[in-house]
Amino acid sequence: MDNLYFYIIILLSLLAIGDLIVGVSNDAVNFLNSAIGSKAISFRNIMILASLGIAFGAIFSSGMMEVARKSIFNPAAFNFQEIIFIFMAVMITDILLLDFFNTLGMPTSTTVSIVFELLGAAIVMALIKIYANGGGIAELNDYINTTKATQIVFGILLSVVVAFSIGAFVQWISRYLLTFYLEDNNLLKKTLFGGISLAALSNFILIKGLKGTDFANQAMAVLDGKTLRSFLNDEMLLVNGVNVVVWCVLSYLLIRLFKVDIFKLIIAVGTFALALAFAGNDLVNFIGVPIAAFQSYEAWVSSGIPAESYQMDVLAAKVPTPTLFLLASGVIMILTLWFSSKAKNVVKTSLDLSNQYDTKERFKSNALSRAIVRLFTFLGDRIHAALPSKTKKSIERRFALIPKNSQGTWTEDTPSFDMMRASINLVVAAVLISAATSLKLPLSTTYVTFMVAMGTSLSDKAWGRDSAVYRVSGVLNVIGGWFFTALSAFTVCGVILYLFVIGGPVAIASIFFFIVVIIGKNFLQHRKRNAETAEQTSVLRAESRSFLGVIQEADENITQVAIGVDRSYTLLIEGLSTQNIKKLQKAKNQVNELTENIHDLRNNLFFFIRNLDDNSVGASTFYINTLRYIQDIIEDVDYLVNISFDHVNNNHSKLKLSQIRALKDISEWIDVLLKGSINAFEDNSLKQLGEVLGQKEAIIGSLDEKIYDQIERTRKEETSPKNTTLYFNILLKSKDLIAHKIALIEDFYQHTLTLKTEL
Repeated sequence: MDNLYFYIIILLSLLAIGDLIVGVSNDAVNFLNSAIGSKAISFRNIMILASLGIAFGAIFSSGMMEVARKSIFNPAAFNFQEIIFIFMAVMITDILLLDFFNTLGMPTSTTVSIVFELLGAAIVMALIKIYANGGGIAELNDYINTTKATQIVFGILLSVVVAFSIGAFVQWISRYLLTFYLEDNNLLKKTLFGGISLAALSNFILIKGLKGTDFANQAMAVLDGKTLRSFLNDEMLLVNGVNVVVWCVLSYLLIRLFKVDIFKLIIAVGTFALALAFAGNDLVNFIGVPIAAFQSYEAWVSSGIPAESYQMDVLAAKVPTPTLFLLASGVIMILTLWFSSKAKNVVKTSLDLSNQYDTKERFKSNALSRAIVRLFTFLGDRIHAALPSKTKKSIERRFALIPKNSQGTWTEDTPSFDMMRASINLVVAAVLISAATSLKLPLSTTYVTFMVAMGTSLSDKAWGRDSAVYRVSGVLNVIGGWFFTALSAFTVCGVILYLFVIGGPVAIASIFFFIVVIIGKNFLQHRKRNAETAEQTSVLRAESRSFLGVIQEADENITQVAIGVDRSYTLLIEGLSTQNIKKLQKAKNQVNELTENIHDLRNNLFFFIRNLDDNSVGASTFYINTLRYIQDIIEDVDYLVNISFDHVNNNHSKLKLSQIRALKDISEWIDVLLKGSINAFEDNSLKQLGEVLGQKEAIIGSLDEKIYDQIERTRKEETSPKNTTLYFNILLKSKDLIAHKIALIEDFYQHTLTLKTEL
């Protein structure tokens, strides 16, 4: 049995590495989103600064490891075997949960997950012990550190409101004073903003770094025998005042003499500071439990007492974390930061929700988001009406946006927000995190940084009337995911712990294998999705400003739609013929991608028309007609795919062989029509387009014959209403699909001929 614990320690070491990888992939958003979103610094320099911050933070994070040992439960109430089972359940649950959120591309809190996992496992183990000894639920207080656990939980939840409110307030004041035209501000304003921001960040870096070192606890003669830690605490006002003055002077010199962009400097320092905070505050979430398990194992081995009898009082004492473990963890975190593709997905979610410009909204509106927007719109209108006219004009003038780029749309090269908002995000988040860390509270850096970013977005009017419901819905989705994190962490960890207790080594090995399989499967699926995305043809575009450019883009767009429709329709017929639900689901996914693309084009209609050249305004009519035909075609195939999917998914009877043959004939006709048009558009050949149009009458006539044949079968021999309905719907909608496709080709054909004649 003793060997079991040795193997568990090895497994925990492996889980610690995995947890570091999935944890950094999720939490990278905390310190990367501001620098990446503002594009103030090159991506390479951002990663270098973040890596340095992680390295320093990991080295100085030893003190926070106490959270995993004794903040949630009373270690003396459990024996070694029980503690090891608790730690094993926590790590398995944590890596599974974080990988799940990474796969979704949603930021969650590693702090909340570890706290509720420890709480769930400890409570279940405590209840097992209590009822085995004939006790009652009231004895639970002897096992769980309820005061500290409650303080941690409420601190984490409170951070959501505090971070959002302070972020919104500071951003509003800063924007009013500095406006969106940052370069137009005088030297004094830039100096004060830079001095206060850099003072806050440097104060945080200094205090956060020193508190993790022995140097801070040594008495110093120059400080009248005080330790540096106690001096900083006792003379906080003096230290901060001097800090602000020094940084204001330095900011003045940097701006005046060296022409330094103070906002870029703040973003660089802030990225380093938040990365340091992340490693210092959150490293406990990844390796705190394995290190506590390792130290428990060392103490138990030295004692010579059976595992079931050795009480874990040793965890209640302060035990330093080996520096080697911290360094190794820092290296793994840095490597993950550089190479994790899932980290980029999580960052993208945060940037989409705080984007200042028109961009593709990731989340759909819901009843709650609409209600919230209506409420705050109503309150905003009432407040606006009550303000004096002079005040309203002043606010409108100070919050006037810089015009968008020449095309009026957001592109990959356009910053999601400006450098001032990025600076506020970093400074406010760093100050809040440093305050919580000084109190030894495992504050959720994810909650703080995300909610600060959302608060500054609100103040900056990034959530306009056209985007607010989607952005609020996204925030609600993320916050809902946080509550799901807490609930699932508590429940799943408790269940796994119970299985360990009743199943022993077999349960541990089985669950560990199960977790490895799930994570491996998620990794392969994620890599496959990335590969498919890289291989996908370009999305539909509408960027040209001339009539000729619009014609050329329409050529490309029609080709892309034809390719997508051809693939989807082929999968539809194959899936329906063989009752293959997977092929039908794949067809649905492809149609959904086409639907999203056409939706983006329609949303971009305003900017497209506004940016056309004066002598090309007539292209707007052609563009609108092309959009209409493309949307009709996509809606046709979407309808066909959905009714076919529902038919098979509801286990209705199969189509008859004659019906399947007829559908395959139709599929071949549509395939010939679509591929003919694809080749014509790719070759830019009007002659080939004319040949495609020449097939119109023959195909429509053949379809009418299929419809007539089915009418006759229905009157004489058909017995299945479901099959008849499905088959008729496919025939009729396929006829519409072909008609819309031909109408699109005809329209393009006529406009192209006209344009060539004019040229």
